[in-house]
Amino acid sequence: MLLSIVVPVYKEEKNVPEFLRRMRPILEAITQDYEIIFALDPSPDRTKEVVLEHRAADARVKLLTFSRRFGQPMATLAGLQYSRGQAVIVMDVDLQDPPELVSEMYAKWREGFDVVYAQRRDRKGETWLKILVAAVGYRVINRLADVTIPPNTGDFRLMSRRVVDELNRLKECHGFLRGMVALVGFRQTSVMFDRPARFAGQGNYNRFVGSLRIGFNGIFCFSNAALTLSTLMGFAIAGFSFLLMLVYLTMKVLQFFDIIHPTFYWGTPAIMVLVSFLGGVQLICIGILGEYIGRIYEEVKQRPKFIVDHGFGFEAAPAPVAPQRADLADPVQPAPAPGAPHQAAGPNQPPAPAPGTVAIPPGPEVASSPAVLPVRLADT
Repeated sequence: MLLSIVVPVYKEEKNVPEFLRRMRPILEAITQDYEIIFALDPSPDRTKEVVLEHRAADARVKLLTFSRRFGQPMATLAGLQYSRGQAVIVMDVDLQDPPELVSEMYAKWREGFDVVYAQRRDRKGETWLKILVAAVGYRVINRLADVTIPPNTGDFRLMSRRVVDELNRLKECHGFLRGMVALVGFRQTSVMFDRPARFAGQGNYNRFVGSLRIGFNGIFCFSNAALTLSTLMGFAIAGFSFLLMLVYLTMKVLQFFDIIHPTFYWGTPAIMVLVSFLGGVQLICIGILGEYIGRIYEEVKQRPKFIVDHGFGFEAAPAPVAPQRADLADPVQPAPAPGAPHQAAGPNQPPAPAPGTVAIPPGPEVASSPAVLPVRLADT
């Protein structure tokens, strides 16, 4: 039973040897039939050479390289699409995802769970700001989104083959894996662990900005609650403005009849505060609309999620499927009148049946994922 390990990498030449040194004995104790897929964004260091050196000694180490940088989420999705295992584990190479946890995750999968995600008890090496942003972000996402994402989890998880197949069928291009796995569903459970610090090097993305991006993907890609919130905010401000108008008119009437003395004034500072407040709310609402429109724009372009340059150790690549458009489909030809001469079929039309025969329509085509383009497959 094949077990696949998918590892997205970028500038990780120092971590790859230690990762393989610790991972191999654990996998050997589970099964001899495994593959370790490194999905490498074009890297300025020697990560590619280091992986290929280990592949020369062990053909179960495989490598995907891309035509340009597509980012860690897309590299992860590429590894999932090229994996063949009945169970697939996604993890980082920096050893913050402990290889020793793989055995426990595999045992949970053997019990019948389709998803086994690693849930952190401790986050060593992270600043208090990162921890605070993560804690607040998970609560906000789970309150607003249509899916429930377990707190203190990352992409480190084991997934069964049917979960991976369903993930490969999804058309989203944002690559927010933990949200996509929650959307797919099936039986899920967790294993707890204390997250250690990186083995070597520095992280390859800004932690604060990365956390915000993850939070935005969780909210805007899996919920329309932000749009509803902006609508409610508009109604609330409109109601507040109406109340202010009533207060102002009441004060003016009371002053006109000399019931109260003119001690209530609308000065320039109050007007500036109100205008600034309303302007800020408008910009927030426009920004929310922009987030949704930007994601719609990315989705409707239907560009490939990634383009593989070389695949080292892969016998075949997933076949590409050209997007179909209704306006480019072959027009429906009218049925010939009785006694009309037989007409030759067009370049995109099947030949007409001979007289006295019955035409059998072709069966449905089986579409594969449009996420990849044809690749050159190499082996060393």
